[in-house]
Formats: sequence, structure tokens, C-alpha cells
Amino acid sequence: MSDETSIRLAFFFGVFVLVAAAEIFLPCRSLTISKAFRWANNMGIVLLDVVLVRLLFPVLPVGLALLCLDNGWGLLNNIALPYWLEVLLGVVVLDMIIYFQHVTFHSVPALWRLHMVHHADLDFDLTTGLRFHPVEIILSMGIKLAAVAALGTPALSVIVFEVLLNSTAMFNHGNLRIPPGVDRILRYFVVTPDMHRVHHSVVIHETNSNFGFNLPWWDRLFGTYRNQPVGGHVEMNIGLHQFRDAKLQSLHRMLALPFVGLSGDYDITRQEQKSDAEQEV
Repeated sequence: MSDETSIRLAFFFGVFVLVAAAEIFLPCRSLTISKAFRWANNMGIVLLDVVLVRLLFPVLPVGLALLCLDNGWGLLNNIALPYWLEVLLGVVVLDMIIYFQHVTFHSVPALWRLHMVHHADLDFDLTTGLRFHPVEIILSMGIKLAAVAALGTPALSVIVFEVLLNSTAMFNHGNLRIPPGVDRILRYFVVTPDMHRVHHSVVIHETNSNFGFNLPWWDRLFGTYRNQPVGGHVEMNIGLHQFRDAKLQSLHRMLALPFVGLSGDYDITRQEQKSDAEQEV
């Protein structure tokens, strides 16, 4: 596992270059603001996220998985299963946990304020898939570490999961035009750009759907799947109603957004309360 960093970096840069090139030749939508400006600020927050995680966490998921193995911690380290099944279960369960984490960040008002940084992007391309507030990244890492420890996930599972998560996050946020027939087949196996773009619509009930990042099954299984946006993929508005100013896409504005920006009516809890109130009337 000593080559973990090299493996992850190779996949990251390889997928980044491939998706970036595909966005040039097969774009789905025209961008609304300067690509250079967005990319500089989106990648700036990514760099900040990486530095903070490295500084704040003495052990990362792969290292924790090896530690759990040495000490017999976690479920999978205490039951007898074929190694290949342990690896497969580790990847699938971690992906399901990320799905529920995503739903939670749309449901708890304080967490939604952090997650707004991801949704406030006025365009939708591969850098959107990497753009998260540092506090959300820190909380997400804590959840991931807890899941690895509780499950006793094999280190190989963690590496495969991390590579898949980063790669599919860039792919399914790609500004890509995929033929409908191909997309229809692909979304049985992986979250596609058309499937996830719905999640970035300004329309609230569309924002609160299609939460999956990697495996597409959870949305269908738990009733959060939405096939297509009402406005169509080319004409739909991306982002949040309350953040339409391009100046808010600068790095320092993104960092301040959860603390000074309006949360809007997007979090699921608020929507449920409104629905209950309407039914009482």
C-alpha cells in the first residue's frame, strides 16, 4: 500500500485531463462566466482542502484500515469472509455511507450552509465536483474514518473507493454531451453527468434528488431518483436561487458563504415543514 499516493494522483490527473478534453469537444452547455476565473477559484479551494486534511489528520483512511487490520478492529476483521468479498463489501458500503452523508448535508440546516458552496457554482463542469468548503471536507473525512474503523474495511477497498469517488465525481460533474441511449445504459452502473446535473438545478425538488456520486443504485432504492430536469439539460439554470452574482465565485467569498450567505429554502427539513404546514391549511 506504499504506492497509494502515486496511484491516486495518477488516476486523479489522468481522469482530470480526459474529462477536461472531452468538455472541449463534447460540451453539453455553454458556460455563463469565465472558465479561467472559475477554475482558478475552484481549484484554489481544492488545494486548501488537501493542505488542511494533511495537517489536521494524523492518520488517513488507508492508514487507519491497516491499523484496524493489525489490531482486529471492525466488523470485517472479526468475521470469516473471502478476501474478494470483503473488498467488494467495503467499496459498496462506503459508497452507501457517502450517499447518506450527502442526504444529511441537505437535511441539517447547519450542514446545508456548508454544502451550499458546492451548489452555488453557476456552471457545471468537472471542477464543480471538487469544490467543497474546507469545513465540509474535514467533517466528511471524520465520517469516512469512523466508517472505516467500524466496518474494518480492507485497505484495498479504501484505495479502490477513493479512486472511484474522485474519478466519478469529476466524470459526473463533467460538462459532457452523452447520447441519450448511451446515458440510459450507463446510469445503471455509474452516476452520469445527465443524472447528476439534475441535482445542481436551481429547482428545489430537483436539487433534493440524485444524491449518488459513484454507484447510481441508492437513489432508486431509497426513492430520491429523478430521471430528467423539467427545464431540459441545456436550458436549465444551475446553482442556487439566492446566489446569482458571479463575484460570489471568488475564493474568499466561497469560504465566507456558509457564514454570511442566505440558506434559501433548499434544505430538506425546511421543505418537509412547509409541506406539513400546507397540508394543515
